[in-house]
Amino acid sequence: MFYGGIDVAKHSHEVCLVNDSGDIVLKMHLDNNHKGMNKLLQALERLGLKPDDVKFCLEATSHYWLPIYCYLTNQGFELHVINPIQSDALRNLYVRKTKTDQKDALLLADLLRLGRAPETRLPSETTLKLQSLSRLRFEFVRQVGGLKNRVLGILDRIFPEYPDCFSDVFIRTSRELLKSYPEPEELAEVDLSELSAFLKEHSRGRFGEERAKKIQSLAKGTFGITMALDAFTLQLRLLVEQIEFIEEQIKVIEDAINEVMEELRPSKDTPYRHVIETIPGIGPVLAAAIIGEIGDISRFPNPRALVAYAGLDATVRASGLFEGTRNRMSKRGSPVLRNSLWLAAVSARRFNPELRAYYEQKRSQGKHSNVATGAVARKLVHLIYSLWKDNRPYDPDYQWSPPGKNA
Repeated sequence: MFYGGIDVAKHSHEVCLVNDSGDIVLKMHLDNNHKGMNKLLQALERLGLKPDDVKFCLEATSHYWLPIYCYLTNQGFELHVINPIQSDALRNLYVRKTKTDQKDALLLADLLRLGRAPETRLPSETTLKLQSLSRLRFEFVRQVGGLKNRVLGILDRIFPEYPDCFSDVFIRTSRELLKSYPEPEELAEVDLSELSAFLKEHSRGRFGEERAKKIQSLAKGTFGITMALDAFTLQLRLLVEQIEFIEEQIKVIEDAINEVMEELRPSKDTPYRHVIETIPGIGPVLAAAIIGEIGDISRFPNPRALVAYAGLDATVRASGLFEGTRNRMSKRGSPVLRNSLWLAAVSARRFNPELRAYYEQKRSQGKHSNVATGAVARKLVHLIYSLWKDNRPYDPDYQWSPPGKNA
């Protein structure tokens, strides 16, 4: 058997092939296109090697590994994909701190030869769609959060009293007000009846003259600056419009996620699309993100492996007689999965009676809210694993019994 390591990059790759003894039999550079792949196949053919004679290992470098993975898999080769964290750890075993693409390819080949690279299967098309859509949604949500912080920063300078006008600066009425009257002076001078009518129209009657008086009073007595006011107000209006634009795109993504989730529905009569949707605290959007990141639940031998994959496991520091007590969350796994599980845990500690009781138990033990929420997230992972593995919807009254007990 021969073992190939492929150091993946955007435009080109380095390949190193070794035999059972670890001797290098092939080193080559190839472009990331059909011409480069044909060059590799021709080199293997000259060595008299067929797909059954060679295994390849490559790093999951961003998204650049997907085309070469799909191409070689279609050619009949067995491929193994590892996390860059794993190869970095092995690289540290060498005394000389050198890192080149050729040495990385050799390292990957040796890792495969020693049997330390797990076999990898590409996720299903449905899973891949959920993963890409959910990641895009999380990125857009993060962008909206950043834009909102910038809006608040501008208001702190030109109208620091404005947050007292509404319960939330970003409710619909407030946004329309900021777009139409971005300067405090405009709000102070506008006719009271006109402002009252504006608020009533955009709040569907919730706000009227009383709120208009409050806003005008704050605008007239504002402590905000007037320097470069035209530039700040332009930024304010454009940022609010950008927030609304991205939020509309988020709705489009969520609609697309719902369509893809329908592909998972077991049958027309099944009330759920996937069993994890039945868990209180996990809605359609979070369920899609979790499914997209996990992929195939059979990849994980037990719930602890899934906890580690999400980066929710605790770091362990121990040496000799020393054993660390201030252990923190490792955060070494999928950030999207970890974020989704954390948000699900925050929701579950409110709406899931079992997990709410568990959260309150941790809090009564003196645990910080974040520590208790982390514990809920780990317990939630165990629940997800169990339901998904057994293909069983959530049942709050379910009692586990050993196989054959009722036989």
